[in-house]
Amino acid sequence: MSWRWKGWRRLSVRYIGSKARVADAIVDLAGPVGRGRFVDAFCGTGSVAATAANRGWAVAVNDAMPSAVAMTTGALVGYADVPFERLGGYDVACAYLDALEGQPGFVHSEYSPASESHAGIARMYFTEENAARLDAMRSQITEWSADGVLSLNEERLLLADLMQAANRVANISGTYGCFLSSWTSNALRPVEMRARELPNRGTDFTARVGDVFSVETTAEDVVYFDPPYTKRQYAAYYHLLETLTAGDRPEVGGVTGLRPWRDKASEFSYKSRALDALTRLIMGTTARKVLLSYSNEGHVDREGLVAALSEAGRVTMHPIQTIGRYRPNAAASAAGDSVQEYVIEVEPVPARERTNTRRLGQAVCA
Repeated sequence: MSWRWKGWRRLSVRYIGSKARVADAIVDLAGPVGRGRFVDAFCGTGSVAATAANRGWAVAVNDAMPSAVAMTTGALVGYADVPFERLGGYDVACAYLDALEGQPGFVHSEYSPASESHAGIARMYFTEENAARLDAMRSQITEWSADGVLSLNEERLLLADLMQAANRVANISGTYGCFLSSWTSNALRPVEMRARELPNRGTDFTARVGDVFSVETTAEDVVYFDPPYTKRQYAAYYHLLETLTAGDRPEVGGVTGLRPWRDKASEFSYKSRALDALTRLIMGTTARKVLLSYSNEGHVDREGLVAALSEAGRVTMHPIQTIGRYRPNAAASAAGDSVQEYVIEVEPVPARERTNTRRLGQAVCA
């Protein structure tokens, strides 16, 4: 088992729809490494992109959420990508951040019991002590970045580590959609900034924050799409990670202190729009192969989706694995214990040849 997968399994951010347990099976479907790239267009926490990079692929990643791109960068970089020359090395930078005293700021004000004094609700995401230390660490990263001490990859790696540190002591059931009314034992522990294991090499990758419809591919690329396929909006469920990444002070409100997120609402999460969005996405790519993750809990009918995608080329359905259902609440638990994951493989044909594609693109079950 490689260093990168070992390091990935220690990632503490629990992410809806995480592909960590099926990443190898997904990358297997990409085939042998070629001259093109493995393009992960909804990169999430980076499990699939990291697996592809570890196989030798040049990787390009994208996500609409800056927190996701930061987490994926943390999963991809090697020591050669993040030398931290002006801080004496990566381990030194993490140790410096971990030694900081608390400095109450925005996280302390809005996401610890200190919020009760002005919001009327004690938002018990973090203890006051841990929230103040998270503020201090985020402030220092901001200062280093403003002073030109950090490269973009170095900044994103530290932000990924900060999110892991926060998640280890967050008083939540899995996402930041709500906090718990009583402190868990983990939440009462002091927050720690830990350096992760990195390989002694660089990784051939690019990372961008942007709209998935603007991701560019070439005829030599394999592109992997893992869109939201339920009504859950990631920008709302992980709003606090977005705030830690941005280092800003947005207007927040309500019991949970949600930051404005509707500008990042995904059309893939709306049942009435998802099929059209998925079809447009895949019809618009120039990649030689498309891999699309989907599951039996998705709100787009699988047969309807396969029929629509057959307009783009040959479609093959690959059952990947039955995995445990993410169960943040009673309603999710009542829905069943497991989810069947699929990868829909599309071998596109050029647009000029699509007049008879419905006949050519019959679905095949692997």
